[in-house]
Amino acid sequence: MCSLPVPRQPLRRVAVTGGTHGNEMSGVYLARHWLQAPGDLQRPSFSATPVLANPAATAACRRYVDRDLNRTFTTTFLTARASPDDPYEVTRARELNQLLGPKASGQAFDFILDLHNTTANMGTCLIADNAHNVFAMHLCHHLQLQKPELSCRVFLYQQPGEESYAIASVAKNGIGLELGPQPQGVLRADLFSRMRALVAACLDFIELFNQGTAFPAFEAEAYSVSGTVDFPRTQDGDLAGTVHPQLQDRDFEPLRPGAPIFQTFGGEDVLYEGESTVFPVFINEAAYYEKGIAFIQTEKLTFSVPALPSLTPAPSPVP
Repeated sequence: MCSLPVPRQPLRRVAVTGGTHGNEMSGVYLARHWLQAPGDLQRPSFSATPVLANPAATAACRRYVDRDLNRTFTTTFLTARASPDDPYEVTRARELNQLLGPKASGQAFDFILDLHNTTANMGTCLIADNAHNVFAMHLCHHLQLQKPELSCRVFLYQQPGEESYAIASVAKNGIGLELGPQPQGVLRADLFSRMRALVAACLDFIELFNQGTAFPAFEAEAYSVSGTVDFPRTQDGDLAGTVHPQLQDRDFEPLRPGAPIFQTFGGEDVLYEGESTVFPVFINEAAYYEKGIAFIQTEKLTFSVPALPSLTPAPSPVP
């Protein structure tokens, strides 16, 4: 895992992206709202920029048009020679890279908040690249303290040696907000309001940081990817069963060897054959059927996060 440097200057260029997946409606409608009425995103030291990330997929109410946009922000896609035959999301990723990046450059935005919904029972989940991202870990910890009623959990998606591929990786730093369960193409008032409150709390944290607040070291808990598990399948690749009722909706709960994970269409239980306890997440996520993923295995980590030192407050930008 790589380590991102701790910011040494106030964060002025912040973006809130919604609709990276065009059928995840909380982010879609919050982005649309803020594009018309951006007042919620203003703070004394900065004003966040709302972005509707995938307008074509949003218009079609689909996750994507040609390929998953949130897997397309890699150096390979962003730097390849453009072609008229490029998938729509590759072209859009390059546009967003120019708007919010370029990735890994000094000109990139300071921070991106990317808004997502999941059909899985993930509750309120904060997604960061890795545990060495000190600023993101402090932001997550702040949300956990400020919003304890939401039981915010932290999910670390990047594996050792893997390049960050999500839209937030275009900026110098960022996190994703993942709220569920919510069906694709459906807007729920409770999750919409929860996401709006979380964005406000994130921006408030950045404002505190910009104004010179120091944040002490703490012990963190997070869930890191250790593997994926596919559904049982026939020789032709069709589904041969589904997630077991005893596993369904139990995201972040311990899964021990010998516990049932699938039920075949013939009524037989398929047991977890791993050698250690894991913590499944994104259980039965609708968008992952095409990826051959019934759930993601994670390990539960506890680690120390160093203090986030204070900055000398800089003057607020002139309106």
